Amino acid sequence: MKTLFSTLVVFCLTVAAVSATEQDIVDRSTTTVREFRHMPEKGLPRNIIRHAKGLAIISVVKAGFIFSGKAGEGVVVARTEHGWSGPSFVGTGGAGWGLQIGAQVTEFVVVLNNDAAVRAFAKGGNVTLGADASVAAGPVGRAAEADVTPKAAIYTYSKSKGLFVGVSLEGAVIGTRKDANNRYYGRPVTANDILNGRVAAPAGSANLRAVVGGR
Repeated sequence: MKTLFSTLVVFCLTVAAVSATEQDIVDRSTTTVREFRHMPEKGLPRNIIRHAKGLAIISVVKAGFIFSGKAGEGVVVARTEHGWSGPSFVGTGGAGWGLQIGAQVTEFVVVLNNDAAVRAFAKGGNVTLGADASVAAGPVGRAAEADVTPKAAIYTYSKSKGLFVGVSLEGAVIGTRKDANNRYYGRPVTANDILNGRVAAPAGSANLRAVVGGR
């Protein structure tokens, strides 16, 4: 019974998530990065973004009444020799059990600090944070400015109810959404080709690539 209801919760959340078009997700990701970068005092640190090899921007909806579930969707972009790549679509989800009532939306920015972290997302399957690449809560404030050499392959940040913090996502699983990639690019494409800049970025991703580039 527990498994059945948990599955139903996740199914309902997933249906709500996929109702957004790929362009909607790109546009929302653009807004998320812009908000993270411009939050007073403790925005997404410029020093961290300046040295990032890639970013994953994910919006997660968590809801429940006794049974709980969460579903998330977003994109990954990577820095290439020609600038930022087009977006590769990703998703995450899960189920839980407990006395939880209500819903909450949390925005995550996952900073990929090295090429190995980008390759983990480029392989086109699931990435388990902490297993496929080391992960840590991203530094904020003065700690971020002093953190010239990243202490982990991946830094994670979140914003919920207006609060911005570095948060650990150890064990979180993020998977490539191959069908979404194919729809957005209008043909079969791989995450590897997208993130390595071998696929031309659609015009609809121009604002996202501009904002992650600091414009």
